[in-house]
Amino acid sequence: MTARLTQRYHAAPPPARAAVSVVALVAVLTVIWLALAFVRDTDAPARLLIWAYDTIGLDGAADAIRDRGLPDLWSKLIIALVALVVGVAGIWAIFIAANRIVDVFGWRWRARIRPYVFVAPAMVLLTIFLVVPVLNTFYTSLTEDIAPLPAEVPEELSGQADVIAAVADEITAIEHTGNIVSLGSFEVATIDIVGREGTAIGSALVVRTGDTLRAFGLGNYIWAATDEAMHIAFRNNILWLLFGVTGSVAIGLLVAQLMDKLRREALAKTFIFLPMAISFVGAAVIWRFVYWWRPAGSEQIGLLNAVWTWFGNEPVAWMQSVPVNTFAMIVIMIWLQTGFAMVILSASIKAVPSEIIEAARIDGANEFQLFFRIMIPSISPSVITVSTTIFIAILKVFDIVFVMTGGKFETEVIANRMFAEMFKFRNFGRASALAVILLIVVIPIIVINVRNLRRQGIGT
Repeated sequence: MTARLTQRYHAAPPPARAAVSVVALVAVLTVIWLALAFVRDTDAPARLLIWAYDTIGLDGAADAIRDRGLPDLWSKLIIALVALVVGVAGIWAIFIAANRIVDVFGWRWRARIRPYVFVAPAMVLLTIFLVVPVLNTFYTSLTEDIAPLPAEVPEELSGQADVIAAVADEITAIEHTGNIVSLGSFEVATIDIVGREGTAIGSALVVRTGDTLRAFGLGNYIWAATDEAMHIAFRNNILWLLFGVTGSVAIGLLVAQLMDKLRREALAKTFIFLPMAISFVGAAVIWRFVYWWRPAGSEQIGLLNAVWTWFGNEPVAWMQSVPVNTFAMIVIMIWLQTGFAMVILSASIKAVPSEIIEAARIDGANEFQLFFRIMIPSISPSVITVSTTIFIAILKVFDIVFVMTGGKFETEVIANRMFAEMFKFRNFGRASALAVILLIVVIPIIVINVRNLRRQGIGT
């Protein structure tokens, strides 16, 4: 049946094939749109089952759902199933229909259009879910929590001239300093933000469009650069990056080299790699019991304190001792990332040509010289890739700190502070500024990674 339909399709003239493909594409998009509406409606699974039972004659089951409703678990399972089926099959159908439309064109146009047909959906999704949120985050960091201005012009001032100056006169925390543009309902003015002592602590640009007021400024970034708590977070992030990346890569490289050509190499590497299967939250919970502390005289259930007190020492509150607590959490990250570094670097070590190693040995190189002068330079691209990947993972570390200390006892990091500003203090502008700072720090690492890949002949 399918073969006959395919033969008829290819036997049809190009305009007919194009029309069929366009209709199919429109139908697929319609089904996907209806599926999106279905997954957003919590009552849709119940209505679907009622319709299905009525259709096949199971009136009793349909009446039961009408009377008692559908359990939440079943509703969620049906929604997940519909999303999975329509999502996977729908994407395939879109590409097939679009490919059939491209086949109608001549071979020259096909070669030009086809790459964009397959890349365009990914680019659209990246734009919607990546580029737009990044731009919105940057905009929020410049506009939220900048100045204590109302979002709209008060009714008694609406329609007047120099509205921004009038609004500033009613608010003691700001002071109007001058107009840049004044065109009736559109104004741009500068203001100073006044502290409790009456001195200016910052400035901002205020834009009025109709009855809407919006302040623009760098106050959130100034706060991030001057706040003492943020200084602690920046310091801790530097410690995490310095010792976390170095420790993970160094231990991973050492293990990879020591286990190379080991008799039970696969089994040994499996145990080193196992922590990678654990989430950051799960790892933090495990290590929380390792670092658990109880007062002296109590039974120590924490592994580390049990060993420590066994030698006659007093128990230590590891997660409350500064700066031991930060380094103790860095150990967790090293434990998690060493397996990843080991696997990648082990593959690179095995790819080093044996002729180079044998030639170095013939020239009299010992094992240390062989490792540092031959092996490491040969696998340096892989070392850079592993280092940058772990760097990005550690830069945005949040789960471990949140579970272990919640940022207390001088263990705050940027990501945890961003979470607190966003969801605890509701300071969206400050949280967005921290997110932008993390993005700015990551950009040079991405550039290094791209250049490293190009040197290896990837992406050129």
